[in-house]
Amino acid sequence: MKKYALGLDYGTNSCRSLIVDIADGREIASHVFPYPSGDQGIFTDPRDPNAARQDPGDYLAGLASVREAIRIARDTEKDFDPARIVGMGVDTTGSTPMPVDRAGTPLGLLPEFRGRLDAMAWLWKDHTSHAEARQITETARALRPQYLARCGGAYSSEWFWSKLLHCRKAAPDVFKAAYSFVEHCDYMPALLAGDTNPDTLVRSVCAAGHKAMYCEEWGGLPDAEFLGALHPDLAGLRGRLYEKAWPADRLAGRLSGEWAEKLGLTPGIAIATGAFDAHMGAVGAGIKVGTLVKILGTSTCDMMVWPGDRPLADIPGVCGIVSGSILPGFHGIEAGQSAVGDIFLWFVNRLVPGEYGRDRDRKFASLAEAAARLKPGEHGLLALDWNNGNRTILADARLSGLLLGQTLHTRAHEVYRALIEATAFGALTIIRRIEEYGVPVEEIVNCGGLSSRNPLLMQVYADVTGRAMKISRSDQSCALGAAIFGAVAAGRKAGGFAGVTEAQQAVCGVRSEVFKPVPENTAIYAELYELYRRLHDAFGTDGGAAPLGDVMKRLISLRERQRQGGNVNCEP
Repeated sequence: MKKYALGLDYGTNSCRSLIVDIADGREIASHVFPYPSGDQGIFTDPRDPNAARQDPGDYLAGLASVREAIRIARDTEKDFDPARIVGMGVDTTGSTPMPVDRAGTPLGLLPEFRGRLDAMAWLWKDHTSHAEARQITETARALRPQYLARCGGAYSSEWFWSKLLHCRKAAPDVFKAAYSFVEHCDYMPALLAGDTNPDTLVRSVCAAGHKAMYCEEWGGLPDAEFLGALHPDLAGLRGRLYEKAWPADRLAGRLSGEWAEKLGLTPGIAIATGAFDAHMGAVGAGIKVGTLVKILGTSTCDMMVWPGDRPLADIPGVCGIVSGSILPGFHGIEAGQSAVGDIFLWFVNRLVPGEYGRDRDRKFASLAEAAARLKPGEHGLLALDWNNGNRTILADARLSGLLLGQTLHTRAHEVYRALIEATAFGALTIIRRIEEYGVPVEEIVNCGGLSSRNPLLMQVYADVTGRAMKISRSDQSCALGAAIFGAVAAGRKAGGFAGVTEAQQAVCGVRSEVFKPVPENTAIYAELYELYRRLHDAFGTDGGAAPLGDVMKRLISLRERQRQGGNVNCEP
């Protein structure tokens, strides 16, 4: 009898439900529910471009995608029965904490706080707490340097404590009304299990370790003395958070009768502990030791694992090294870039002229077609990929994008290629930093919409890094990873899996198409990367930068040299 698992993937702009046949990973049905509120689900503040919040009501509305996926599955497979779904998992963005009352209800759902940005979910890409992030970094350097060592040497405005501290300063009434704060990835499993009590709901070690400075070596969360040095109210809050956090293979609860009826499922289905989308996406892409998984979307996350019983140095500039955050029994290493797809969307939506097409899809297609005919260096441009700050390796949200080398003849498709190359240079910087600290990158597997829909980007990444770019077989690796953990949480007796490795072997794979580096392109990009690193260090570090007076002239020389030859085929 066939058995299935359900993955719920809460992204930046939508919620996706995926039903998977756990015998072979065949994806039976999926449905995407766009968030109905805000601008593609995001609420901003015209007074502060760093604000990005979400209505928790959109998360509940997104569960309608489950019923739709079941309907599609019934149309796809005549013998499909939702009663054969053995387990479900949930991934979300993060750090996306919500202030909640004593019952665990998000304040943003209560009438007295409806419409208040500060009472909503603080989306991962909210950077309003950049000053608080600096305060946390400076305080930790003075009092608890070990806290920073595990999160790359600096605390981020994207993360848990900086957002809570900013909430306390900017909206003290919201902070006072909050009994606790709960990550989105912890709230959804608790909601589905019918018990959102903040004192007892299961917390994710993925969220706790990478974003909230949790580590069992120092007793879990940061101690009250340290938090009190940031603000006395943070010390008071610590006791209303949690003492223990768990990996995603642990059972978070079982589907309540109320939600089973609403979703068209069977009560008692196993619900896995939640985790962040990128970490579950890495599992869905088949991560193992030596494999770097790149989750390419609005931003990127780079994931690797390392055996828990082998020594691993702290890696400056990464987003954390956390035991069990990706695979149980392994250290999870997270890095990434704060904007990739967002940069391309910004460019197309705001700056690309109508001659490239009337709608966004046509513009992207026209840009890619024209940009693919260019040779590396032919456009004479060089960009920094910091339009939303730098996540790795500088860990500085107070950085911005840059485009160098423009002339009166520069065209939009040339800029588009330069922006793609900038994100590739950022990716190479991350790879080099991880390898520098003893973790070899033997294979790169990409997942997310950009990897499957943008062959130009994949070829540029192969050429810049000098490494083959593989693509996950699933277009929905995050939801697939969530489904995997749901089947593992169910266990073998219920028709699921005994462990994550067994599940990955059954359902994961890569596509036959591989983008391989073109040696002559890689040689040119090595020259450009040297210039990129000079800009990177000059604008991103405090001292010791080399003079930049020759950079423009070197770009012009490279442009002239490249324009004398033929075009390079960008096909894989």
